[in-house]
Amino acid sequence: MSELYMENNNFMTWADSAANLIAVASGKKPADTVIKNCSWVNVHTREILSNYNIAIKNGRFAYCGTEIKHCIGKNTKIIEADGRFAIPGLCDAHMHIESGMLTPGQFANAVIAHGTTTMFTDPHEIANVLGLKGVKLMHDEAILQPINIFTQMPSCAPSAPGLETTGFEITPKDVEEAMKWPGIIGLGEMMNFPGIIRGDSNLLSEITATQAAGKTVGGHYASPDLGINFHAYIASGVADDHEGTTEEDAIARARQGIKPMMRLGSAWYDVKRQITAITEKNLDSRNFILCTDDCHSGTIVHDGHMNRVVRHAIECGCNPIEAIQMATLNTSTHFGLEREIGSIAPGRRADLILTSNLTELPIEVVLARGNIVAENGKTLIDPILLEWPNEVKNTVNLKNELNHKDFLIPATNKQNSVKVKIIGVIENQAPTKLMTEVLQIKNGYICSNLSKDICHVALVERHQGSGNIVNGFVSGFGYSTKCAVASTVAHDSHHMIIVGTDHENMALAGNHLASIGGGVTVFKDGEELATVSLRIAGLMSDSSARIVADQANDMVSAMEECGCNINNGYMQHSLLGLAVIPELRISDLGLVDVTKFEITELVESL
Repeated sequence: MSELYMENNNFMTWADSAANLIAVASGKKPADTVIKNCSWVNVHTREILSNYNIAIKNGRFAYCGTEIKHCIGKNTKIIEADGRFAIPGLCDAHMHIESGMLTPGQFANAVIAHGTTTMFTDPHEIANVLGLKGVKLMHDEAILQPINIFTQMPSCAPSAPGLETTGFEITPKDVEEAMKWPGIIGLGEMMNFPGIIRGDSNLLSEITATQAAGKTVGGHYASPDLGINFHAYIASGVADDHEGTTEEDAIARARQGIKPMMRLGSAWYDVKRQITAITEKNLDSRNFILCTDDCHSGTIVHDGHMNRVVRHAIECGCNPIEAIQMATLNTSTHFGLEREIGSIAPGRRADLILTSNLTELPIEVVLARGNIVAENGKTLIDPILLEWPNEVKNTVNLKNELNHKDFLIPATNKQNSVKVKIIGVIENQAPTKLMTEVLQIKNGYICSNLSKDICHVALVERHQGSGNIVNGFVSGFGYSTKCAVASTVAHDSHHMIIVGTDHENMALAGNHLASIGGGVTVFKDGEELATVSLRIAGLMSDSSARIVADQANDMVSAMEECGCNINNGYMQHSLLGLAVIPELRISDLGLVDVTKFEITELVESL
């Protein structure tokens, strides 16, 4: 499939194009395209070379130099750079396409306009819902794209065995099989760090299969503990980690030989606190990488993608060329692809951006594999899409229709109040706080307390139709009206999570999602305010990014109308079930104390 795409788009492997590249560089054959008079940002030497010219043949760079007449023939396409900077196409080192609520083709079509020409994606969201079949569908659509999408085989489904159940499980046999697929670049983030530290044989078998294939193992150490457990985790062979949030985290990882991946997503703002390891402590920036991790459609359409991350790093004091290196060459080198992508140099895929300002980074022209694919913020090509089978569009399985009684929490004592554990949301960060608060008991049931910003949270099992519902409390969203927000995007097991101040609205929201095959919806006073329909696995839409972004913006506005007062509250909502990041989460098996990795009781004694 990938070979067919190359043939149809004048893009060839290096082996098949080497003779032509040599012929163009030596003046024996004309280039397909020439970029004249650019300021070449050379990420290999960290310098800007003025008045240079770049020749492209068969979708690859053939020549970069001051002379150019020898490369031009009568059919050569000329692009006048007029002194603009030529930088490599940007690479996202770690991300989840599903977080954009889009299929790979629609996601690629959206980010091309922002200069992203390579993504390293871990489809562990769909793996939890559809298993290896879902991963294969993501992989197959990814390799058809006009940009480079490399797939990391998910490592942890479930991410926290024994603490949650998923629609499917990923096994070492699955990992071994996937390592043979053409677009698989490595193993996705190894989230089950307690399992690694215990020496779990299945997890080590997955790492062994990956390393035997000569591929990269992704890390995920979501703990502030940099002691013995940290060192034990690193000894497993993981090569990178995107879960650091502080300068100390970044330094500790770099010193141990794993690449800190500093992320700026829709809700994760971790670059600023870590980049001081470079800007103030003067660590070698070639060992650091930039990524997004999770970006929803609204962020992509309105704010950008990897260009947004690079601009932010520069705003945080990073040298512009170093910031570009961390989103290009550093990434390609890390994955063993420095001879293919990540720089403007002969032999590499002709992925390139022309920009008039290295600090503000306007994306004026984008080339992918030698073709102009975007200009001035507009993608010039149509998305390439697979036909997704009907069975992946019917994944919300509820045993019974929900009603308000499903969300009542009975008190086990006859007192007027009870002390409970509460999930405390932290704005712009993935971790939560384990909070406690005394709540009132009325008519035998524990009540929320909106005056203290404490509302209800419920997880509804949706894969097997077991009818299992786990209830608890959450704080930090700011909801102040009779409302509910329901979502089938609930990392990583992706059951249905409903947050609300009113049980009737919670039931309405949950039933609505079940009727449409999944998504995100907001109800207030018994009426639907906004819905993002995500029929594919309850995670993605096959609509365009702009359509989904508009729906997502309406959803965010509806949440704000209900009182939500934190940045990107939806992303925080979607992580309430993530049982591998401290401190407190909710799963289909109960509340999870992620500091101890055990199920914990909701009620504490007074």
